[in-house]
Amino acid sequence: MGRIVLPIALVGCALALGSCGLADSRSPLPVPDFMRAKPAEPPPLEQPPDVRQMVREKLDQVFVAQSNPQNVQVSEPRHELRGLGWTACVKAELTSATGKSLGEETYRISINGGVIIDRRHALPEDTCDTQTYQPI
Repeated sequence: MGRIVLPIALVGCALALGSCGLADSRSPLPVPDFMRAKPAEPPPLEQPPDVRQMVREKLDQVFVAQSNPQNVQVSEPRHELRGLGWTACVKAELTSATGKSLGEETYRISINGGVIIDRRHALPEDTCDTQTYQPI
């Protein structure tokens, strides 16, 4: 009889100790705070990028080369509302592939890790029309 009690007691202790690792900060179990998993700290924010230099060096990532961008201007970088990156507005006078003037076009660029990762035409919610611009 003593041989059966010992393995059952060991299994019971192992289950009790193993379940401690399952309790996290969202656990409904009444677990003391020191036993709960701590929520991850968000990574620190990047320093604001030098948008003027980035656009000057990588103009082809914002505009198609055939559009012959002229009078290129950029806004100050703004931290993204959701995420760790930055956004900025870029505007320039462009021409079509046929050489016809398209006028001034504005784009919103996304920057992460010091690299332009996305660009698209600016939308009203991007508030590019209220930004202050500087030539590159």
